[in-house]
Amino acid sequence: MSPSQSAVPFIEWAFVRRLMAIALPIALQIALFSSRSLVDILMLGQLNELDVAAIGIAGRALFVVTIMLIGVTTGGAMLSAQYWGAGNARGLKQSVALTLLMTTVVACLSALVFVLMPQQVIGLATDHPEVIARGAEYLQITAISLFAIAWGSSVSVGLRAMHQPGISTFFSTVGIALNLFLNWVLIFGNLGMPAYGIVGAAWATAISGLVEIVLLFGYLHFKRHLAALTWSVFPEVMDMRMIKRFLKLSLPTTLNHLAWSGGIFMYHAIIGQAGVDGLVALSVMTPIESLALALLIGISNASAVLIGNHLGGNRMDDAYHQAWAVVVLNLACGIVIAGGMLLIRDPILDLFAAMTPQTRELTEHFFLIFCMAMIVKSLPMAMIVGVLRAGGDIRFCFYQDLGAQWLIGIPLTAFCALILKFPLEWVYAMLMLEEFVKIAASTLRIRSRAWMNNLVAGESQTSQHPA
Repeated sequence: MSPSQSAVPFIEWAFVRRLMAIALPIALQIALFSSRSLVDILMLGQLNELDVAAIGIAGRALFVVTIMLIGVTTGGAMLSAQYWGAGNARGLKQSVALTLLMTTVVACLSALVFVLMPQQVIGLATDHPEVIARGAEYLQITAISLFAIAWGSSVSVGLRAMHQPGISTFFSTVGIALNLFLNWVLIFGNLGMPAYGIVGAAWATAISGLVEIVLLFGYLHFKRHLAALTWSVFPEVMDMRMIKRFLKLSLPTTLNHLAWSGGIFMYHAIIGQAGVDGLVALSVMTPIESLALALLIGISNASAVLIGNHLGGNRMDDAYHQAWAVVVLNLACGIVIAGGMLLIRDPILDLFAAMTPQTRELTEHFFLIFCMAMIVKSLPMAMIVGVLRAGGDIRFCFYQDLGAQWLIGIPLTAFCALILKFPLEWVYAMLMLEEFVKIAASTLRIRSRAWMNNLVAGESQTSQHPA
């Protein structure tokens, strides 16, 4: 066996090193982003269970929009990766600019909904009046952070395509540190400030997000980075041909992400109908899940970049073999992470001091189920995010997610929870149903090679990217 190969015949260590060089900064950035809500829940968990339930629902609503924004950026991510692989630096810059414009529109519309109708949004998941009141207040304030998410994720697609995700990761670290400090000040009333509780957590999230994006943009302009956008590039992208191509790639993915994240909110609402205990347990598990899945998401996104580079350079066989390599690597990582999570379950849950014994027991059961689910989730995550979307196979991904979740997963889960009155642990475990459907369908799709498309074929290389 050559030094460049691993024990698995179609995995090369050179590929693994390139993959991890991109995946680890992305995973760290995702973990840092997820830790914002975990920090809020941990600190509020010292005070009141109702705050935990409220911020859990509000966090899920913000999650729906965040995932939708990521869906909008997918078109830019695919084009940026393939432009970079084809050596077209100007095309990459234009893709980032167009992505930023599109995400700003979505962030603006979503923020208006959260500001004008917060009670209605929170009321979708619970009928507890105190939880609705607290969650609505949190949602109104944090709506402004959607702009920071939109602009940061838009620039990140360019940095990832250039294999430089560490830049945005660094500023995410600054943002989470500021969020932690502001939480300490505003939630508990330190440094002479009043104790604002859940309102303080909301302001800490909003302020830290905006400061983070200002610092990121300032750094890129100071360094004259390729991803630093100037006003001159925006008129260039106001071209119907470019907009139509972007929407052709992004719109199905955005609808796909909206349907999927909306389905996650529906699962939250189904469990929430059983009472506050279920809401609290799910609210505690949500950021823990996001942190645990960060590396798997990072590997999948990094794979989309590398496979996109190959497709843009017409290296189809390399793209196909690396697709299966990513699936195997993600599964292996999922098994290792699940085992590690089991070992640290009790120390993690001990941090949530305000949980009642009944809620603690339910959360422990949820934790065990999630560790099993993480292994299952690792496969469709790599197949869909890392492989199929890299080739622009958006329509298939959309119909697959729609069918697996809304035609199978949600109806069966709702029936078992609301009609058959299954125990909450069983209901939570049923969230895995859709993953098995996706595994089967995605496997067949990858083997067909129908997803392997060069999205930038025939375009001139107006400027070569720097070495």
